Amino acid sequence: MTARPRSRSLRTRLLVFITAVLVCVCAVMALTTVFAQRAYLMGNLDDRVSDAAERGVGGAALHPQLSGDLTFLNETGQPAGLLAARLDAGGNIITAAVVSRDAPPRSLSTAQTTALKGIVPDGSTHTRAVPGLGTYRVTALNAGGIRVLAGLPVDDVLDTISGLVEVEIGVAAVGLTVAGCVCAVVIRRQLRPLGRVAATAVEVSHAPLGRGQVTGLTRVPERDTDPGSEAGQVGAALNRMIDHVEASLAERQRSEEQVRSSEERMRRFLADASHELRTPLASIAGYAELMNRGTDRIEPDLAWRRVNAESVRMRSLVEDLLLLARLDEGRPLQAAEVDMAALVAEAVWDARAAGAGHVWQLELDLDGLAFVRGDEARLHQVVANLLANARVHTPDGTTVTATVGSTAATCVVRVRDDGPGIPPDLLPTVFERFTRADTSRTRAGVLEGGSGLGLAIAAAITTAHGGHLGVESVPGRTEFTLELPVAELPPNGTVLRARTAPV
Repeated sequence: MTARPRSRSLRTRLLVFITAVLVCVCAVMALTTVFAQRAYLMGNLDDRVSDAAERGVGGAALHPQLSGDLTFLNETGQPAGLLAARLDAGGNIITAAVVSRDAPPRSLSTAQTTALKGIVPDGSTHTRAVPGLGTYRVTALNAGGIRVLAGLPVDDVLDTISGLVEVEIGVAAVGLTVAGCVCAVVIRRQLRPLGRVAATAVEVSHAPLGRGQVTGLTRVPERDTDPGSEAGQVGAALNRMIDHVEASLAERQRSEEQVRSSEERMRRFLADASHELRTPLASIAGYAELMNRGTDRIEPDLAWRRVNAESVRMRSLVEDLLLLARLDEGRPLQAAEVDMAALVAEAVWDARAAGAGHVWQLELDLDGLAFVRGDEARLHQVVANLLANARVHTPDGTTVTATVGSTAATCVVRVRDDGPGIPPDLLPTVFERFTRADTSRTRAGVLEGGSGLGLAIAAAITTAHGGHLGVESVPGRTEFTLELPVAELPPNGTVLRARTAPV
């Protein structure tokens, strides 16, 4: 997995950065402590040197006639390593000695004396390296012509500073080690959610999205989507992105399926339409050929009647196709108030004339007049197609009942018959174009079956009016239900209730 090395690299960079910051802080603190301690110790040493010089001037003042007198060094309480000298008026050293531990003062050599030359007796402090003795802080005082130089070794201060530096280095090393371990643990724990987020992203990137998988993508765990942390915000953002990707892929898949389904329906529609148009055209061409030959095999009047019948059939099919095309384009229909009770009654009378072998009934169950707003001719075509479907696909003696009902918002027209019913495998596609109970493409003619566009046209017109057309069918009962939104009732409307009458 490529995400883990990146996570470790981030942890390493953070740890190095924090360690560098801690090192800088420790270094600044250590240097500040060392310089402060050194300044304090050197100031204390300078004060001691000045006190030693004042004591030396006081001791030398007891014997002013002795310009080389250093007997004050023999006094008790003098620190070991104390260096003292007497100066003449020109600042030259007359005599110099150093206090030894458990021994009398020892005179300085020429080289050591030379290292102390050039110090003006003005009370200022100087640092000098004295051969064989080390580094000294020295000062010279002049009191009434008595000039005394005094100095104390700096080695004790330097040793103290060195010890302090060693202690601080040790403490800093231990502190940095502990702090580094703690930081490593904390950083690792804090970046662990980010590692899981990265692992989720890698897993999603390996999903076969191009092969149609649009669901079940891995999500960042809920515990890693806390908006209170940066890693949680990244996890929540990644989950939102995955949701968006799934939604986009699902929408694309649905669009592709719709396109494929539409293309399939279009191919089937073109094939069926071509066949339906080819049949009457072939008949017309055949009869025309017989008439052109002047054969005695068919009478001219019969040939003209057949040509006219096939022409009517072809014209009806073309008109149906044009109507469907206009409805698909969403062209507006005429809008007027239509009395569905009167319209259905008229359609039932027309169906009775066409199908005398059936029993036709009309039922009115209205809470008010069944007025809708729409195209009366097209709504009549819907009801007529439903009645024609019941007549064509049921045997003689079948009872067909048309019911008109209404509520405050809906007008409902039901066409019910007690025929053999619609085959279950055909029921889901009954409103599709060129759907017929006879699956063969050979049709006997318009009177025996039709082109399979009647119910498709009825459904399209219903949808254009903002309504719904449904069907339920079992052997012995098939019912089509047409629902349309009602228009406002006309003034002085009459209420019709539960009346059934044969037509």
